[in-house]
Amino acid sequence: MATRSTTLKVVGASLAGTTVEWYDFYIYGTAAALVFNKLFFPDSDPLVGTLLAFVTYAIGFLARPLGGLVFGHFGDRLGRKKLLVASLLMMGVATFAMGLLPTYATIGAAAPVLLTLLRLVQGFAVGGEWGGAVLIVSEHGSDRHRGFWASWPQAGVPGGNLLASGAMAILSATQSDADFLSWGWRVPFLLSGVLVLIGLWVRLSVAESPVFVEAAREVGDAEERPPVAVLFSRYRKEILIAMGARFAENAGYYLITAFVLVYVEQHLELDRGVALNAVLIASAVHFVVIPLWGAASDRVGRRPVYLLGAAGTGLWAFAFFALLDLRSFGAITLAVTVGLVLHGAMYGPQAAYFSEMFGTRVRYSGASIGYQLASIFAGSLAPIIATALLTAYASWLPIALYLAGTAVVSVVAVAVSPETRHRDLRSDTGADSGRLPAAG
Repeated sequence: MATRSTTLKVVGASLAGTTVEWYDFYIYGTAAALVFNKLFFPDSDPLVGTLLAFVTYAIGFLARPLGGLVFGHFGDRLGRKKLLVASLLMMGVATFAMGLLPTYATIGAAAPVLLTLLRLVQGFAVGGEWGGAVLIVSEHGSDRHRGFWASWPQAGVPGGNLLASGAMAILSATQSDADFLSWGWRVPFLLSGVLVLIGLWVRLSVAESPVFVEAAREVGDAEERPPVAVLFSRYRKEILIAMGARFAENAGYYLITAFVLVYVEQHLELDRGVALNAVLIASAVHFVVIPLWGAASDRVGRRPVYLLGAAGTGLWAFAFFALLDLRSFGAITLAVTVGLVLHGAMYGPQAAYFSEMFGTRVRYSGASIGYQLASIFAGSLAPIIATALLTAYASWLPIALYLAGTAVVSVVAVAVSPETRHRDLRSDTGADSGRLPAAG
């Protein structure tokens, strides 16, 4: 059992690294909503250009399951720490390179092609990040408070979004439109280089997961089946439950934080700073409530808290857009903040919940693949579907119905899953996890 000081160190390192990595991932989403349509797809109608920008945004999600598969395999074989360092480096290099990209006006069609390739690298890296970050905390902390401790890497997501939205909001407020489009948008991407170095320094200072070390010691020289082979033969139901649970959480998050920028600026024709500042305030609240929801799941269970968030998100979808249409900064901020508080009820328990579904020797692969496969069908498509619906119907009602539909999927998935709160993550270290007798 890790000491409290060790747990705090691991949590701090995981939170720092996760914040940096998600800053890199989300700065793209913010730029896709605000400037990429003009810089990389300039010949299109504004909403169509935004749709094309969101397509390149979604491509990053396609690479996430592959990243989860590759990083999960080696994370289950070599350990959590090594793969976390690799994912952070990969993400940082891709994001920094985006800040140096020439635009369509300079090199033509090659610009969106290069942008798409770098987005694929981002997606691959973040696909491996999440599983390792939450597992190294889950496997260090105590069983009794696992939901609370494991929720802190989750808080790195709004932490990264807070940094990304804040950087864009400051630049947007202090620069003219011409300067922002000319060079200002590049600054947050280039800052990634500094943030990655800080994240690496912190992340390299922590020890490997003791649960993984114990499991690896018990395996010894035995020949193992690939983790993914064990996963799809023994944990198919758990993968489907994780994917279903992610639908409302993942789609809801990207509608609330990314699509809202498009809706407020292009549909409501308000200044882009209105939505950026609303997301900024809401992300700060989100950062605080995620660990509170994680702690609540330690007391009452993962399922009740998760179900509250999923059902609440489906119902709030309609109030969310109605508040946006009031065109008031206060109403828009309230809409986004309540949406993210409800999202936190899913995201807070999620790290412990998914970790508890899988055995130690396939836990990195299982948590990563279940989490990332859903992102293809939920988060990646959500801004595209919402933008297409807005273009076709000029109304928010179809978008609200779409979000409510994702909530139904999540409610059903969580309702049929078992409660996992009391599971001992060490209890399966000696169980059959795909080992075969050593040859000879």
